[in-house]
Amino acid sequence: MNSMSDLPAPTPTRTITTYDARDLMGHDVQVCILLDGQEYFLRITRAGKLILTK
Repeated sequence: MNSMSDLPAPTPTRTITTYDARDLMGHDVQVCILLDGQEYFLRITRAGKLILTK
């Protein structure tokens, strides 16, 4: 019988850099992120979700 435990573990092909949103934002609820001269706004909602808008 084939089960998930019989499968080999996936091998990561690249490392993804991880940032803690609260470390990036400090005490602010909204920050501006620039990408190629374009402004994007990252905010934390009251429910603790992240929203990125242009």
